[in-house]
Amino acid sequence: MIKIDRRCSARLIRRFAALSMAAILSYPMLRPATAQDAAPDYQAIVAAPDRSDADRQTDLRREPAKMLAFTGVKPGMKVLDVDANAGYSTELLARAVGPSGVIYAQDSAEVIERFVKDKFDIRAQKPAMKNVVHVIRNFDDPVPPDVSGLDLITFFFAYHDTTYMQVDRAEMNRKLFAALKPGGFLVIADHSARAGDGTTVGKTLHRIEESALRREIEAAGFKLAAEGSFLRHPEDPRDAAVFRPQVPVDEFVLKYQKPM
Repeated sequence: MIKIDRRCSARLIRRFAALSMAAILSYPMLRPATAQDAAPDYQAIVAAPDRSDADRQTDLRREPAKMLAFTGVKPGMKVLDVDANAGYSTELLARAVGPSGVIYAQDSAEVIERFVKDKFDIRAQKPAMKNVVHVIRNFDDPVPPDVSGLDLITFFFAYHDTTYMQVDRAEMNRKLFAALKPGGFLVIADHSARAGDGTTVGKTLHRIEESALRREIEAAGFKLAAEGSFLRHPEDPRDAAVFRPQVPVDEFVLKYQKPM
C-alpha cells in the first residue's frame, strides 16, 4: 500500500483542477453555440411567399438554395454583394443574415445609369431589405472606408463585365481582400468561356475563361477553398452570348478564403 502525504495530495488535486479548468476555457469547441453558428433553412428562404414571381423565374436557372448553402451565409453576418444590380441575390442574402446581419450592396454609378435604373430602389422598399445598405462606388474602390471585417463577399455573374469597363481589377481584388476578416470568404460565379478566350469575350459573349479569373483572384492573396458544380453544363459549347442560350450556360462557382 502506497502512502501519500495529505498536504502533497491536496496540492496535486488543486493543481490538476486548475489545469483542467484552463484547458476547458481555452478549448473553442466547448463554447456555447450561438445563432450565427446555425445555418438557416435555405430552401425556406427561397420558398418565402413574399418573393416576386420574377425572382421565382430566375430561380429556375440560378439554383439559389444551393448557392446560398455554398456561400455558407448565416444570421448575423456582415456581407458585401458586389454588383448587386437589381438586387436578386442581395435580397436572398438579406433574408439569410436576418435582422442581426447587414448586407452592403455595391453598384457603380455607370451600371445604375445604364442597366439598373430604379429597379434596386423599388426592391429596397420590401421589408426583407431593411438590413441592406446600397453602396454606390466604383468597382476598383468598392468598399466604403468605414467597412471592414466582412464575413463574406459575393460577386455573382458580373466579374466578366469589369474586363471591358474602366476598372483596375488588380486594385479591386486587393480592396476586396483587405475588407474581409481573416478566414472570411469570397464566393464568385460567372459564365464560362472557352479555353484560350481569357478576358477577351466579356463584352461580346458575357463570359470569362475560368483559369483567367482564378489567376487574377489568387494574385490578390485569396486561397481556393471549394468549387461548386451545381451550375455546370458541359453540353454548352461556350461560343455564344449567354442571353437566350440554345442550351443551358456553363457556369463556374468558386469559394475563396482570406488566410487566417
